[in-house]
This record gives sequence, C-alpha cells and structure tokens, in this order.
Amino acid sequence: MGIYSNLIFPRLLDLSMSSNNLMDLRRDLLATVEGDVLEIGFGTGLNLSCYPETVQKITAIDPNPGMNRLAKKRSTKARVSVEIKQLNGENLPFAAQTFDSVVSTWTLCSIPLVEQALAEVYRVLKPEGRFFFIEHGLSPEKSVQVWQNRLNPLQNRLADGCNLNRDMEQLITQANFSLVQLEKFYGEEIPKTLGYFYKGIATPL
Repeated sequence: MGIYSNLIFPRLLDLSMSSNNLMDLRRDLLATVEGDVLEIGFGTGLNLSCYPETVQKITAIDPNPGMNRLAKKRSTKARVSVEIKQLNGENLPFAAQTFDSVVSTWTLCSIPLVEQALAEVYRVLKPEGRFFFIEHGLSPEKSVQVWQNRLNPLQNRLADGCNLNRDMEQLITQANFSLVQLEKFYGEEIPKTLGYFYKGIATPL
C-alpha cells in the first residue's frame, strides 16, 4: 500500500466525509442499531459518535492501516467497546450468525469483490439481524450515468478504489436481502455524479 493510500487519502477522506450533512445522515441511519455490531469499512471511525446506547460492542474492520491509525485515536473516546481489525470485507474470520447488526457507510463502492463481501455480511448476520447501509452509486438519470461511467476510472484511482456506478439496490437484493427501508436521493451540495445515495435497512431472506 503506497504513501497516498496509507497516509494522505485517510486524512482527505476524514475531512471530506465529516460535513454536518453527512454526519446527520449517519446519525439518522444508526439510530436503531443495537446489540453486537460489525462495521465493515470502518474508515477513520466517523460513525462512532452516532451509535446509540443500545449498542453493546463494535467490531470494526478496514483493510487500510492508515485509516485504522486514525480510527484508533477516535475510538479511545467512544462510549462503547470497539475492537478494530485490519481486514477486508470479502473474507471475514467470524462464525456464521454472530452479529445482531452489520453497518456499512460509503464502503460498498470501494470493495473490489463486492458481491463476495455482501455474501459474507449475510453469513455473519443473525437470522433476525439487520444490515444498515448508506452508499453512493448509480444515478437513475441517464445523463448522469454517462458521466459516472466516464469518470469512474479516474475516481477509482483518486479515491483508493471507489466506484461511482454501482447499483447498490440491485447488489443488496441479489445478495438475498430484503429491503425493509430504502431511500434514494441526491446528497446536498454534492455533484450528482458523486452524490446519489442509497440509504436503508435490510434483513436476510
């Protein structure tokens, strides 16, 4: 992992993803998370301040050591116990049906084998558990899609593997999840190519 991915990008991401608008979306999504939680793509730990008191423990994974260094500093101030592991989402070393809740915020866009990662989420989630997500992805507007496809190679390089053009609703439902809640909208003050959001809660079928 190079200097940009390990040292520079984590700080850029932390700054860009900590706006008031995005933090409000995090708080709204995580308001009913409970129990033993797995967060995939923990990043710099921006979700920590948004978890409610119903959360007992957070197991957080991220493959980027630079992200983990920043996240560990933030986790020392967390109310709940946080265990951070340097792992990718495609191969989770946890037993089946371990977690009450799985959380993913702006992460599925960057996982190389995203279908495999979602299969792992399904495997480690309890049958009555819930998958909480907010992601950016493919816009329903054809004119925006054109630019998402054109800009995707550049975005992939600049944003450490992030993709603009994944249909998150389709990916999640094809992974045998039922969508209990789903909102789709453009984020405030964000270019349409970057800011078409999928926010919801899913349960295993």
